[in-house]
Amino acid sequence: MAATLFLKPCIFLHRRTLFALPLQFSSFSTSSSATAAPFPENKVHRSRQSPAVSASLLELGGGVNISRDEIVKDDPTNNVSDTIFSKLGMQLHRRDQHPLGILKNAIFDYFDTNYPNKFEKFDNLCPLVSVKANFDDVLVPADHVSRSYNDTYYVDSETVLRCHTSAHQAELLRQGNTHFLVTGDVYRRDSIDSTHYPVFHQMEGVRVFTPADWEGSGTDGTLYAAEDLKKCLEGLASHLFGGVEMRWIDTYFPFTNPSFELEIYFQEKWLEVLGCGVMEQEILKRSGRTDNVAWAFGLGLERLAMVLFDIPDIRLFWTSDKRFTSQFAKGQLGVKFKPFSKYPPCYKDMSLWISDSFTENNLCEVVRGIAGDLVEEVKLIDNFTNKKGMTSHCYRIAYRSMERSLTDEEINDLQWKVREQVETKLKVVLR
Repeated sequence: MAATLFLKPCIFLHRRTLFALPLQFSSFSTSSSATAAPFPENKVHRSRQSPAVSASLLELGGGVNISRDEIVKDDPTNNVSDTIFSKLGMQLHRRDQHPLGILKNAIFDYFDTNYPNKFEKFDNLCPLVSVKANFDDVLVPADHVSRSYNDTYYVDSETVLRCHTSAHQAELLRQGNTHFLVTGDVYRRDSIDSTHYPVFHQMEGVRVFTPADWEGSGTDGTLYAAEDLKKCLEGLASHLFGGVEMRWIDTYFPFTNPSFELEIYFQEKWLEVLGCGVMEQEILKRSGRTDNVAWAFGLGLERLAMVLFDIPDIRLFWTSDKRFTSQFAKGQLGVKFKPFSKYPPCYKDMSLWISDSFTENNLCEVVRGIAGDLVEEVKLIDNFTNKKGMTSHCYRIAYRSMERSLTDEEINDLQWKVREQVETKLKVVLR
């Protein structure tokens, strides 16, 4: 249900409210019946285009092709940058030799083994979805922070880059699916550090029960579904991490009740693995399943892959450097990454008087738009308010390439452009 909703760095909207942890489908059979292209047909190009036309379009998944000017627009309701556009269509989760693809396939193996021919797999759904599908259909409140332009990438006022894979949940239920896994790239405006990235990957799982499933159990549908959910996910955690200690934490998600988080004791600390719960009846009711009960879970692939493969920086998932990509092979879960980069970071501080409209996410978007993956971290290191009521923030920007040493000239040029764009675009005064 909200894969996004279930991860903390990537599942339930970063604790902003959703299922996913932060905290981003392959040789397996993939269904494209739910292409989730919710905007008007005249805005979406299908793959039946002529070769000349198709060459200039980007394949997003589900047979949807689109051009840059349909995603990055000079429009007040659009906040998608070229940096984000460049990630569309890459679908790292569909690469069998990539850590994310390896992890996805290991999860698929678990469900195929324990629930033969039960779960339909969707891993090629278009990331462009309607506001309704992304928020309303999974009961995200109208005033929730995740709906803001500060947190979500809007193509226009009615279309977003999905914040979580739960954006496809209602449509798949309406189509008659009762057991399914959805994997895909999701997008959120966020901070910059080693565990956060504006694009990541999630997986959500849903299982629907009918009264016949629980009537002989001596329990009601909600309790039956909750017990089945915990059994399923404890098995998944053991499949991925081995014989680890586990514990369940009661929590809150807008789309499930009751709601839980699963934690495992791994490498001498408790690690949140996923979020889950029994689906709110309103979601099922709207999908025409009044008498049913369902469970849903969501997990962030990067979060788990960083632990399983010992990957220290989330940017590495996006590198094409063979020193990274050659370390992984199809079907080899948990191969430990051997660092190859020892290049030192370069720090640049920037102080500014902020305005009422200033947000750290907007600052990170400006920095990311200029430096791309050369920026390792943007961190607030000092702030104060003077007697006139003016507030100052000082940010430390760390520049470091994962693949080469940056020159002083290159770093100074990046910092100069950052300062210029921050002052122009964010309406702040540099100190």
